[in-house]
Amino acid sequence: MTENIDWQKRISPVVQAIPPSGIRRFFDIAAEMEDVISLGVGEPDFVTPWSIRESCVYGLEQGYTSYTANRGLWELREEICALQKRNFNIDYDPKTNVLVTVGVSEALDIAMRAILTPGDEILIPEPCYVSYKACASLAGAVAVAVPAKIENNFSITPADLEAHVTNKTKALLIGYPNNPTGAILTKEQLMDIAKFAQEHDLIVISDEIYGDLTYGGERHVCFAGLPGMKDRTILLNGFSKAYAMTGWRIGYAMSNPAIISAMTKIHQYTMLCAPITAQIAAVEALRHGEKYMKKMVSEYDKRRRLIYDGLTNAGLKCFEPKGAFYIFPDITSTGLTSEEFAEQLLMKEHVALVPGTAFGQCGEGYVRCSYATSVTKISEAIARIEHFVQHCKK
Repeated sequence: MTENIDWQKRISPVVQAIPPSGIRRFFDIAAEMEDVISLGVGEPDFVTPWSIRESCVYGLEQGYTSYTANRGLWELREEICALQKRNFNIDYDPKTNVLVTVGVSEALDIAMRAILTPGDEILIPEPCYVSYKACASLAGAVAVAVPAKIENNFSITPADLEAHVTNKTKALLIGYPNNPTGAILTKEQLMDIAKFAQEHDLIVISDEIYGDLTYGGERHVCFAGLPGMKDRTILLNGFSKAYAMTGWRIGYAMSNPAIISAMTKIHQYTMLCAPITAQIAAVEALRHGEKYMKKMVSEYDKRRRLIYDGLTNAGLKCFEPKGAFYIFPDITSTGLTSEEFAEQLLMKEHVALVPGTAFGQCGEGYVRCSYATSVTKISEAIARIEHFVQHCKK
């Protein structure tokens, strides 16, 4: 006898309320089509540099297949702290200030769960990475969207934040260089945000996974390095983007000892530790990977200029990205919504990109294009997009 049970009703209402990732739908369709050029997934098209891969192979040959300490290999934590000192003159203790995680995604999740309680509010500038609001909801908190306007180059100001802060606001999450817009924040802008955080006694989660990918002479400013911000900030970073290590799933969080201890509690009951092979590779990346990273950044910069000029010439208004590897063109001139543009472009021209609404409602009127693909593919995609745009405007 078959039981007639509605299993959907047994699922947590919190989980049911979270929409599926807006990024994935178009790529599920594209996977079944031929001759599709993807400008969608935020993943480097480079293979992890050989010396990094080789370190992992050597580790396996030596039998390094065990658990590590919950907080990660000591050597890796030392190298992470040395990196922060070298690049931003921030002093972190590898014993108390660092947690190695399974990608930055885990770091984001457990950071929110460590500091937020049901009913707390967290300010999140939009457009933003798709996981931000979902992780806040899973922590029982309320994600409050703060629109980052094109008139301000997709940056946020204290005035923007003040308009949304309440007595329930506990934290602020910022992600710059930004996914999906490619925007960055200057030191002066970050100083203003730091002052706002101090005035309202907020914890700041700073997602800096794209920090090494900046262009045009711009240099990333680490939020935790600003005066008075080290202990107030949960710094998130990792190896996926700068070292082409997405599949290795290795990231880290840095903060004051109380917050790192709280995050470690969650980490040890869910992940236990990041994979030892990935941690060994990350040590090699920090010790000898900078030359490879700089070469990849130089190539991204060439592609950035190509896609910016190409989309602009195709008739789409574009904000010139200064970081990450995305561009966020305005498609309102076509008369289509973001979803319509993305779907019709895929069906008619076989180019896959992401509607701006996947990154929040203020992303309506935009689409996200990744230039983490070859020059040949970018050039062909631009030609197809131009043909589509001209057809839309007839």
